[in-house]
Amino acid sequence: MGLKGTDGDDTPDRARELGASAESPRRAAEAIRAFGPPDEAIRLVTPPGVMGEEVARECGWNPDVLSMSLPHRTTSQQTRQAAELMAGADVDLLLFAGGDGTARDVVSQVHDQAVCLGIPTGVKMHSAVFATNPARGGELARQYLLGTDTGTRSCEVMDIDEEALRQGSLSARLFGFMTVPHRQGHVQGLKSGSPEDERYVQQAIGAGIMDMMEPGVTYVIGPGTTTAEVMKAMDLEYTLLGVDVVLDGKLVGQDLAERDILRLLGDGPAGIIVTPVGGQGYLFGRGNQPISAKVLRRVGKDRIIVAATPNKLASFAGQPLRVDSRDPETDLWLDGYYRVVSGYRDRSMYRVAPP
Repeated sequence: MGLKGTDGDDTPDRARELGASAESPRRAAEAIRAFGPPDEAIRLVTPPGVMGEEVARECGWNPDVLSMSLPHRTTSQQTRQAAELMAGADVDLLLFAGGDGTARDVVSQVHDQAVCLGIPTGVKMHSAVFATNPARGGELARQYLLGTDTGTRSCEVMDIDEEALRQGSLSARLFGFMTVPHRQGHVQGLKSGSPEDERYVQQAIGAGIMDMMEPGVTYVIGPGTTTAEVMKAMDLEYTLLGVDVVLDGKLVGQDLAERDILRLLGDGPAGIIVTPVGGQGYLFGRGNQPISAKVLRRVGKDRIIVAATPNKLASFAGQPLRVDSRDPETDLWLDGYYRVVSGYRDRSMYRVAPP
């Protein structure tokens, strides 16, 4: 919906008015199913109703349900209460489905009393406490509980001010550290920003991509400081942390939701210009969710242009870029090599791989 998250009392209602449906239950179920069938040796503890019990039973488990009452609409208060009760129950692993706001609520109650792992279902996921996708989270949870080649590490919980974010201002803050099970390829890294000394390289990238843009092609411009330079090169207003659409050098849509993007694309040729998340390597699925599986399929793989400075590419150490489009078939479809613009005339190909 392009709302930059669901923190705040009114934002969930606004999301529903726009046609949004809850993502967390579906993706939590993906994680539980990847964990495997119910095991008598494992005791599953969950909050009641929509906070976990319903999903657990849907996946075939008979969980122990925490004694707590739920209002008509749950809030962060219930998240903190459930986390406190679970920490007090001495659980071996606390799984939570959400984004940075949920991680912040959990760490405020758990501290270092329990090992935790986030199932990525939010919009903001800057923290290094989330599995790379729900299925990998379920796999890692099982490996950790069975003691299979899995250690732990202390990871940062970051969150940003969503209201400031909706106004185009990014303000991040460290809220604590969470002990997380770790295995290579199963847990994402901490998001990192672009250093100031890369600004001129980003400007060269922006000018180079502007020269590549074809007349009559509608371009979807993803968020980020690198893609912002494309908009600056065309002397256009831009949404630093949202998705804009450009046609023939003109801004035709700003800070858009998925449905607005699809409407503006129509039936004509289209392209996507996007930059991977620094420190995490996600091309889609972290902060740019309006560029959804439907949008990606509509545009096509051959019209995706990746913008990244040489230093950002080097930081990925040759590892493929990741995608988490919320549609596993689309993630597999995106597998392949893509054009990367790293300067005015610097081009390369880089691998994008499914999770």
